[in-house]
Amino acid sequence: MSGLKVINPGLLSLIQDAGRYGFYKAGITTGGAFDKYSFNWANKLCENIDAATCLEILVGGLVLESNITTQVAITGANVPIKINDNTVDGWRTHNLVPGDRINIGYATGGCRAYLAVAGGIQCPLIFGSASTVVREGLGGLDKKGQPLKAEDILPCEPTASTTIHRVPEQYKPTFDNEVTEIRMLLGYQQHEFQTSQLDQFFNAEYTISQLSDRMGYRLEGPALAYSNKAMLSEGICLGAIQIPADGQPIILLCDRQTVGGYPKIGSVFSPDIVKLAQLMPGRKIRFKAMGIEQAQNLLLQSKQ
Repeated sequence: MSGLKVINPGLLSLIQDAGRYGFYKAGITTGGAFDKYSFNWANKLCENIDAATCLEILVGGLVLESNITTQVAITGANVPIKINDNTVDGWRTHNLVPGDRINIGYATGGCRAYLAVAGGIQCPLIFGSASTVVREGLGGLDKKGQPLKAEDILPCEPTASTTIHRVPEQYKPTFDNEVTEIRMLLGYQQHEFQTSQLDQFFNAEYTISQLSDRMGYRLEGPALAYSNKAMLSEGICLGAIQIPADGQPIILLCDRQTVGGYPKIGSVFSPDIVKLAQLMPGRKIRFKAMGIEQAQNLLLQSKQ
C-alpha cells in the first residue's frame, strides 16, 4: 500500500477531518479536528479541499516514513520537525520522496499539531467522516476509533506538484504561558444562577484539570451554585459550559455527548475553541462575556 508508514505513533495521533454531522439523533457526536484553524491551514498549504483528512498529533513524538512522492504540511503547535536529518519549519509545504522520514518532536508551545498530505489521507468513511472518536469506537484507519499505532500505513496518492506554499507570519498563532482569555456568550439558562454567582464566574481564574480530553475540559476553581429545579435533557452545542452537581464547570468539546441535563451557563465563542485546543491540563483560563451582535461581527471578520 502506498502512503506514509508509521514508525512511532507518538503520544496520541488521530485521523481527523472536518467532523461527522447529521447524526445527533442517533447519539453520534461530531468529532473532527479540535483546532480547526491549524487544520484548515494545513489542508490549504497542500491545496486540498477544506475537509480533507489529516493527522491530529497530541504533544508530538510522531515518526513517519514515506514510500511515495508527495507533499506534506505541518501546522499548529510549536514542534521541532526534521525530514531525514534536516531541521525544517512548520506552516509550509515540504516535498517528500520514497525513503524520506519525518520526525515530529515534542511541543514547546501549544500541544496539538496537524499534518496534511497532498490529496488527503485516504481513509474509509463511517457516517460520512473518517474522524476518530475513541469513546464511540468510530473512524480512523480501522473504522473502530483507534489511535495510530506502529506499522500502520496512511494511504495517500502520489503527487507531481513541487510548489512550495508558506503561511504569512501574521497568520501564525503565538503561544505563551499567560492566563488565556476565553470569550463566551451567556445562554438562556444563565437565569439558573444568581447574579453573585455570575460575578464570581467572570472574576475567577480556572485551571484545566488533568481529567480533560477531547470530550470536555473539566475546570478547577470556585464552585458555582444553581437552582435545584429539575431540567429536561437537551442537545449540547460545541463549547457549551456545563455546570454539574459539584459546581465545577466543564467545557464540552469535539467528542462531547449529544444530550445533557445539567444547566449550561453559556457557550464558548467558536473561534476561541482554537485557543482551548492548544492548552494542556494545568493551564489557567478566564472567561469574558460578549454580546451576540459582537460575536456575529467578529465571526464574519474571521471567516473573511
